[in-house]
Amino acid sequence: MSAPSIVATPARRRPSLGVVWREARILVGEHRGRLALGGALMLVSRLAGLVLPASLKPLFDEVIGKGRHGLLVPLVVASGIATVVQALSGFALSQVLGVAAQRAIADMRRRVQAHVLRLPVRWFDATQSGQVIARVMNDAEGIRNLVGTGIAQLAGSVVTAAFALSYLFWLNWRLTAVVLVVLAAFGVGMAWAFKRLRPLFRERGKLQADVTGRLGETLGGIRVIKAYAAEPRERAAFTAGIDRLFDNVRRSMTGVSAATAASTVVIAVVGVAMMLIGAQAVIAGTMTTGELITYSLFTGLLAAPVMQIASIGTQISEAFAGLDRLREVFAAVPEDADDANRAPCPVVRGDIAFEQVWFAYERAPDPAPQATADRRHAAAGAPPKPSLPGRPALHDVSFTAAAGSTVALVGPSGSGKSTLVGLIMAFNRPQRGRVLVDGVDLAGLRLAEWRRHLGVVLQDNVLFDGTVADNIAFSRPGAAREEIIAAGRLAHCQEFVDGFPEGWDTVVGERGVKLSGGQRQRIAIARALLADPRVLILDEATASLDSESEAAIQAGLTRLRAGRTTVVIAHRLSTIRTADQILVLDAGAIVERGTHAELFAAGGLYRRLHDRQHQVEAERHVNPGEELVAPAAVAPAAARQ
Repeated sequence: MSAPSIVATPARRRPSLGVVWREARILVGEHRGRLALGGALMLVSRLAGLVLPASLKPLFDEVIGKGRHGLLVPLVVASGIATVVQALSGFALSQVLGVAAQRAIADMRRRVQAHVLRLPVRWFDATQSGQVIARVMNDAEGIRNLVGTGIAQLAGSVVTAAFALSYLFWLNWRLTAVVLVVLAAFGVGMAWAFKRLRPLFRERGKLQADVTGRLGETLGGIRVIKAYAAEPRERAAFTAGIDRLFDNVRRSMTGVSAATAASTVVIAVVGVAMMLIGAQAVIAGTMTTGELITYSLFTGLLAAPVMQIASIGTQISEAFAGLDRLREVFAAVPEDADDANRAPCPVVRGDIAFEQVWFAYERAPDPAPQATADRRHAAAGAPPKPSLPGRPALHDVSFTAAAGSTVALVGPSGSGKSTLVGLIMAFNRPQRGRVLVDGVDLAGLRLAEWRRHLGVVLQDNVLFDGTVADNIAFSRPGAAREEIIAAGRLAHCQEFVDGFPEGWDTVVGERGVKLSGGQRQRIAIARALLADPRVLILDEATASLDSESEAAIQAGLTRLRAGRTTVVIAHRLSTIRTADQILVLDAGAIVERGTHAELFAAGGLYRRLHDRQHQVEAERHVNPGEELVAPAAVAPAAARQ
């Protein structure tokens, strides 16, 4: 069975403007109620804003020019009322569309985060966490201009310009025709300019995500950076990213500034034309002074949208660029996308079987070695091995773990132990062969239901910025306080929790930074104990513990393993003597299998690993200042003997 593609094909190409427009229309449609109300308020505000400039013509021509003083009070009252209406409707408009924009941003962030959590582990392996955070937070922020003030301002400007243009044609169609030609030419130029600017805004989002990702890695690894005095290298790497981001901002600002300068020139041209043609019309008697003043104000109402094109166009271009990047995230296929076609998994006995499993992490393959191997197999009369996308991490792995038994995985680093465990947890799928659970192909089971039967203690334990009790209860959020404390005591957390003033309610800090490695490990074990799983995964579960704590916790783990299928990865071979089955892996294949006694008597790789570890531990006992050398570091050399 071939592994599914992480990203759908359309996401590999930049989407066309038509695609983004369609997605923008869908987004606007989801908030059409508030936008419709906002549109009505915007129309009222813009129409009310036309009353004051329109009243100037009768003010100058009738009240002042012809002495019709009785019109003064009605004109002033009408203008005052219109101004109040404009202010109130404008305030209501900002509130309605502001809420709509924030609601849209919140909804989009929820959608992106929910989709990201459904993506397979390999997607996260290939993506910086900072980039993911930028997608969720920054790119979603940009849509405010589609469902908030950006589109509203643009629509309001169009409405105002339409009324102003009609009135200007009524006042002086010749002068208005000249103005319209100039503005139309400017509009075409702006459309071309923002078509060129859109890729810059899209690139800016990617650069910001890269810089954020690098900064997140730096802060997360600050202890390693300081230990190796790597601050100058990190400063240089961050500075290089900032410089690329600055160059992008500089180029986009240059484009926007050029557009703004061009709009200023256009307004000046319109003003000069209005002064020249309008003054000649007043002198010729075809326009009154009041009409020229009103024409000037309405020309400003017509030109204002042109001035806003630069800022509004920038906002909307940024929003479209954000939609482009969000679309790439949504195009990534979730790991549970076909759960509707999978079988439910309400009950699990715990029988696990691998049938001729092959798996390779996706890399560019080298065809020459594969072709040579195929020819060699063909010459021997054997079928060719399956073609995989990269060097196999596991090849032709078969074994059975009966329900309630303990299977230990042993081997040098890179032998495939963690990959095998990842297949059991359905983080990846085999390219060839099957992983069976109670006789059913794991690929056909619903992932979330299967994982509810798992208890996991990984080599790299992650704690969250909450209390000790919160972190233990992570595997069972509804567990009673007594159950949480009982699991913590079984994992020997009580020994250090009693030393905290707040006990089980002590906040552990981000990633458990306030705790030692052994304390974090015990909390992770307690978390797995509380889950009460049918299948238990222990990846170096006691690696960070001292000998005394390890012995105590091993007793608890022995009780926990009773009746449960347990898969153990261990470098300390003394911790797996009681395993029902030990699988020895080397270069992705099972090279030995059996109990501790059987493998020890066979004198193969397991015996060499055992003897080497015993020798190192003996040397460390004699020279306690020396560190224990992990057998994984020496096993490859032993395997070649």
